[in-house]
Amino acid sequence: MFKTEDLFDLTHTLAAAALKNFTYPFEAVPHIRDIILRLAFDLPAEFVMIKEGVFVHPTAKIAPTAEICSPAIIGANVEIRHCAYIRGSALIGDGCVVGNSTEIKNAILFDGVQLPHFNYAGDSILGYCVHAGAGVIFSNVRGDKRDVMVDLGDGNKYYTGFKKLGSIVGDFTEIGCNSVLNPGTVTRKNTRILPLSSIKGFV
Repeated sequence: MFKTEDLFDLTHTLAAAALKNFTYPFEAVPHIRDIILRLAFDLPAEFVMIKEGVFVHPTAKIAPTAEICSPAIIGANVEIRHCAYIRGSALIGDGCVVGNSTEIKNAILFDGVQLPHFNYAGDSILGYCVHAGAGVIFSNVRGDKRDVMVDLGDGNKYYTGFKKLGSIVGDFTEIGCNSVLNPGTVTRKNTRILPLSSIKGFV
C-alpha cells in the first residue's frame, strides 16, 4: 500500500497541510493549482511577487531565458536554469534544481528535487531529494488516451478518472538517464531506477 505518509516526509514541502487531507497523494494532483493559490496568501514575508501570481524567494537564481507562468511558488536557494519552462501550477521547494530545457506543469516538487537536464514533469508529485538523470520523463498521458489507472501496491488498481496523471515519486528516489515513468507510476521511498528504463505501476 502507498499512502501519503508512506511516501513523503511532509516537513519538506509548503504543501504539507494540504497533502495531509488526501489518503493517496495522486488524489491531490487535480487540486495543485488551488493548493498553490491558497499558499500564496500565507507565504513568508520575504517572498517577492515577480509577476502576477509568481512568488519567488529572494535567494532563488533564475536564468533570464527561463519562463515561469502563473501560479507558481519558487522556494529558497532554487536554481532555475537556461530555457527552463514552468507552465504554471508549480510548487518548487527549497533547494531544487530545474535544469536547462526542463519543463514542469501542474506539479509539486518537495525540497531538494533535482531535474537538471532535459526533463519533463507533468501532473506529478516528486518527494524530498528525488533526483532524475538527464532526459528522464514523467509522462502524464496514456498513448491510447484512456483514463489513467493507479496500482495501489496491494495488487489492486484504482480507476482515477484522470486523463492526465504523471508520477508519484517517493523521497530519495534516484532515476537513471533517459528513463520514462509512464502515467500513474508510483515509487516507494529510496527507489533506484536504472538508466533507459520504462517504468509503470507500483515500484
